[in-house]
Amino acid sequence: MRNALLLLYFCGSILFVTGCWDRTEVNDLAIVTAAAIDKKENNQIELSLQLFIPKSLSMGGGQGGGGGGGGGGGGGQITLAASHKGDNIADALSKLQAQLPREVFWGQCKVFIFGEKAAREGIQEHMDFLLRHPEPRERAFIYVSEGDAKRFLELSSYLERYSGETIREQSKRKLGIQVTMQDLDEMLTGNAHVAALPYLKIRKEKQTLAKSYNYPDLFATAVFKKDKMIGTLNESDTRGVLWLRKEVKGYTVNVKPKSQKGEVSLNPVSARVKLIPRIKGDEWKMFVKINTEGAIVQNGTNLNFSDPKAIKLLEKAYQMGIKERIEYALKKTQHELKTDIVGFSDEFHRKYPKQWKQIENQWETKFPDVKVIIDVQAHVRRQGYINKPGGMPEQEVKK
Repeated sequence: MRNALLLLYFCGSILFVTGCWDRTEVNDLAIVTAAAIDKKENNQIELSLQLFIPKSLSMGGGQGGGGGGGGGGGGGQITLAASHKGDNIADALSKLQAQLPREVFWGQCKVFIFGEKAAREGIQEHMDFLLRHPEPRERAFIYVSEGDAKRFLELSSYLERYSGETIREQSKRKLGIQVTMQDLDEMLTGNAHVAALPYLKIRKEKQTLAKSYNYPDLFATAVFKKDKMIGTLNESDTRGVLWLRKEVKGYTVNVKPKSQKGEVSLNPVSARVKLIPRIKGDEWKMFVKINTEGAIVQNGTNLNFSDPKAIKLLEKAYQMGIKERIEYALKKTQHELKTDIVGFSDEFHRKYPKQWKQIENQWETKFPDVKVIIDVQAHVRRQGYINKPGGMPEQEVKK
């Protein structure tokens, strides 16, 4: 009787065990590596997908790159760009899927690019699709492109396997604004309802035999008010914004000490940034306190940095360089674009919740009136093994 009950139990449990009846084999998937969204005529959306070509691995095309008709630098084509127009992303995807022999799979798509026209007209509808769909990753990177975004999926790649991977690797180095899908959603629903996205451009570089190739450049920034792009920041202004957003990472700074012809290159080894809000009556202030340390990586001046006076001269120039960069960034964001992409609203909201609640709906007009006081403490901690400038005579530092 006991054995019969056990047998009945195991047989009955089989009915509740799910099988693989709805599985999709890898061989049946069209794997998306990057996606582009452009606005076209008649209010149409063009969805472009950079799709991985599985047979390229067996054909030795692992070092290739580029989509569409573009080839790789060292082998065959590893991706292709497929696109279709529709009333929205869902409609365009449905029409595109009908033309593909495999099911579109978003799980490996780590790059989403909005064309500038689509960005200026608003990305809320497009983000709604990407956030609702179960496959796109929230950690995927988001970009805006100069002109049509589709062009970036068709670029050839020489160091990486395809252009989408090239763009993603540039973002991972954190030399510019880095924004994921989750970050963008949080920015657009935050206190200021603004966002900043990396702005892609196509650069051309010459090679040997009079040949040239195009590559993506993402050091600029696209500025959004609510879900619409309203302007851009250049590379220098972007650096200032990174300081204020506490996102600055190791990069090389060229400093020109006073009364010197050449420049000194410094690589910041650490940066500590504090934003301290103050409210007194109707006056709102933000104190920006920065403490940074840099190491000398190249000396193009006659200065001998074994001399403490030379170090002081360099530190002062280093300090002024950072302060000026932040001031230029604030001039652009606070007074021209009037968009708080530097996060002042979060600091005031956190420290002064009652006062913030009173002006929350007027922050767009209040932000330009916030007085910013910048205090930079810059130090040179490492001078390198060679104190004297190589091949150049010593020169005394003028007071």
